[in-house]
Amino acid sequence: MLSFVTSLRLINIRKTFDQTVAVEDVSIEVSAGSLFFLLGSSGCGKTTILRMIAGFVQPTAGRIFFGDRDVTALPPENRNTGMVFQNYALWPHMNVSQNVGFGLDVRRMPSAEKKKRIGESLELVRMSQYADRLPNQLSGGQQQRVALARAIAFRPDLLLLDEPLSNLDAKLRLEMRSEIRRISNELRITMIYVTHDQYEALSLADQIAVMSAGKIEQLGAPRDIYQRPRTRFVAEFIGETNFLYGEMQGTRDSSGFAQVVTPIATMRALVPPTKKAGDRITLSIRPETITIDELDAVTQSRSNATIILGKCIESTYLGAYAQHIVEANGQRIKVFQVNPHSTLFAGKQVRVTIPADQVVGVEE
Repeated sequence: MLSFVTSLRLINIRKTFDQTVAVEDVSIEVSAGSLFFLLGSSGCGKTTILRMIAGFVQPTAGRIFFGDRDVTALPPENRNTGMVFQNYALWPHMNVSQNVGFGLDVRRMPSAEKKKRIGESLELVRMSQYADRLPNQLSGGQQQRVALARAIAFRPDLLLLDEPLSNLDAKLRLEMRSEIRRISNELRITMIYVTHDQYEALSLADQIAVMSAGKIEQLGAPRDIYQRPRTRFVAEFIGETNFLYGEMQGTRDSSGFAQVVTPIATMRALVPPTKKAGDRITLSIRPETITIDELDAVTQSRSNATIILGKCIESTYLGAYAQHIVEANGQRIKVFQVNPHSTLFAGKQVRVTIPADQVVGVEE
């Protein structure tokens, strides 16, 4: 199946509803053929941005480009976007083929070409054998596949997905994540995907915009956002983390590291360029990056790592990993031990090791 591949640019987009600012000065560039996520909690503005891209809502200010084409003032029917909704939005009286072909009928496509497009789209989503079934004869995952097929049948410039997996159970969500990634790879169509689910975003996205209160908190690749959060909000919203508060000593070195004095230790940390000697700083440390051992255990020393002695006050075995709470000098640190083989540490004196490259200073 061939499709047009286009990039997307949002330039200083703003949207207000009466006195409420829903989106504030958002600029985004999405490469052609990529899978781009707008990630955030309810009310952050992500769906409003998607609806402005589709043309359902007009921006109060700013411009929207599909490639070099300014579509800011164009109505939805002239933008050539495909939309996949949270509730599937299938016609209950039409069978699968008729639902997929609905948009082609609206475009008055010749019968032979329409039949070909329907067949290609159903084959892509692996639903060819269900062509004659009605929506109520399908599972939730199968209905979502039909909604995807309908959205791509007319070969849109952009495919817009609004919380497409939120109505599915956990197992189906995992299955459909793989399918969406496969379809993205096969079609190389530009996809804009709205979700509140951090795991969907981390597992699927080429790029993620993390949003809060109508603004972009951080934009980047999934690994960069997870491992190098710029703000406390991003560090807290994406995964789990420990926060320590300290004071920066001296200046940043050429790699961006500096010494930070905290209540439990002086540690080497990656700090923002805005920070200078004497500034208060918040450190984010992911629990799975910390190792834990009993005091008498023999371990290999690690350069540029901070070693902290403390007491494990709680251990919870969770199968694939164990969760430990360690207290040191009145501070509590959460540690995730992957594939735990040893006995739990609760009540024991322990040693935790924190690599310097996993200690990240964030803006409040």
